[in-house]
Amino acid sequence: MGKFGLAMFLIAACAYSNGVAAQGSAKTWRCGSTYSDRPCEGGKTVKVDDPRSDADRRAAEAGAKSNSAQADKLERSRLSLEKAAYDRDRQAAREARSAALAERRMALSEQQARERATKAAGDPRKSTMSFNSGGSGSKSAGDAPAPKKKKRKSRDSDAG
Repeated sequence: MGKFGLAMFLIAACAYSNGVAAQGSAKTWRCGSTYSDRPCEGGKTVKVDDPRSDADRRAAEAGAKSNSAQADKLERSRLSLEKAAYDRDRQAAREARSAALAERRMALSEQQARERATKAAGDPRKSTMSFNSGGSGSKSAGDAPAPKKKKRKSRDSDAG
């Protein structure tokens, strides 16, 4: 007999002693707000026998199992609803951040456009016509016409 046999013997002895103890102590004592299988000072004996029939006990156990299963189902449902609400809140927050960012970008773009317009209004206007500085004499389509030369009045015509 090795360790296994010794362990089996100890388990059997423990089970037998618990059974004998349960049969011998049929009384339960109430000591204040606690219960004990030993008498105590000022304690009173309490009946703990279950007066229900086996059918009543089985029905109560079945009801408890049904309630437990229903509670588990309700908990899963609640967790699912909470997760959906959390996901909706995260999505709404994400969309709000995106909208705020787009609004800031739009405001910055409008401000930059106003600054460019103000700067352009302050700059001197550039001529829309182009001039050739070369002496080739050829005119392009965008050249301005040559000014007419004014005749000078001679001094002779003023005297007479």
